[in-house]
Amino acid sequence: MKAVLLNGFGGLEVLTVGEVERPKPAEGQVLVKVVATSINRPDLVQREGKYPPPPGDSEVLGLEVAGTIEELGPGVTGWQVGDRVMSLVGGGGYAEYAVAYANHLMRIPESMSFEEAACVCESYITAFLNVFMIGGLKDKNTTILHGGGGGVNTAGIQLCKALVPNTKIIVTAHPAKMERVKELGADLVIDFTQTPDFSEAVKEFTAKKGADVILDHVGAKYLAPNMNSLAYAGRLVIIGIISGIKAELNLALMMVKRQQIIGSVLRSRPVKDKGEIVAEFTKTALPKFADRTIVPIIEKVFPLDQVVEAHRMMEEDKHFGKIVLKIS
Repeated sequence: MKAVLLNGFGGLEVLTVGEVERPKPAEGQVLVKVVATSINRPDLVQREGKYPPPPGDSEVLGLEVAGTIEELGPGVTGWQVGDRVMSLVGGGGYAEYAVAYANHLMRIPESMSFEEAACVCESYITAFLNVFMIGGLKDKNTTILHGGGGGVNTAGIQLCKALVPNTKIIVTAHPAKMERVKELGADLVIDFTQTPDFSEAVKEFTAKKGADVILDHVGAKYLAPNMNSLAYAGRLVIIGIISGIKAELNLALMMVKRQQIIGSVLRSRPVKDKGEIVAEFTKTALPKFADRTIVPIIEKVFPLDQVVEAHRMMEEDKHFGKIVLKIS
């Protein structure tokens, strides 16, 4: 089968398209004939050799797939060959076929295209898990979602608007993306190039109360302003460390304000845990996709042989929403 291969680790030059052996579904897995996948920032980190797949998962890039079931593995029930599905995968999405655990599958609503479905699992489940299941965001709360215009950020805004419509949404964004972020539903958009310490803007907007939940992928650089922006008993959920791993923390402030800092990664979670997360997302959020309350935002769809251009767009941060890779 065709797949995107890595000729070592490094920049765009290591990406090639070649032939690899088709995988076989093991106990509890299915083989998916992949129609589309998406580009996610962890793919770039893995390409650089800094984010290996969990043991036993494919070395091929790609954290989500949308397609049809080609084959059922031993012990799989409730699914049939030909079913339209989307799924998280530990690796292997950039290929014509990929294996996925049956308890990680979701049925693609009839109203959704394969390209739209390819955007759902990694970004929307990541946002749902960390903002709602871990962060505990409730209606009429205030949240800060960093990274305006990225896949997880746009997913988070859409989920908040659909599930907790009275929540106030604050977003930090590049000036080139601020207007589109506002149009998507953010109540306050802060230009992070002009306001690296966004905490004063947050305090002014919230009448000094602060934010109940902050979703952050920046890491060290944002720790202090994040903590200064948190409300009493607020939760900071960190899902990325692009600015570094070490920062100074005012423990006294955290203690007095009863704040929580929570680290979270989706990919390395046990299979059972991921299945439970997918089940909750399927029950709570997937109906909003079926009725088109939430429509995934796609910047561009690239064919498989243009994977280098797809990664370049992600690297240059020129996208708004998701970048899709069409496999077949």
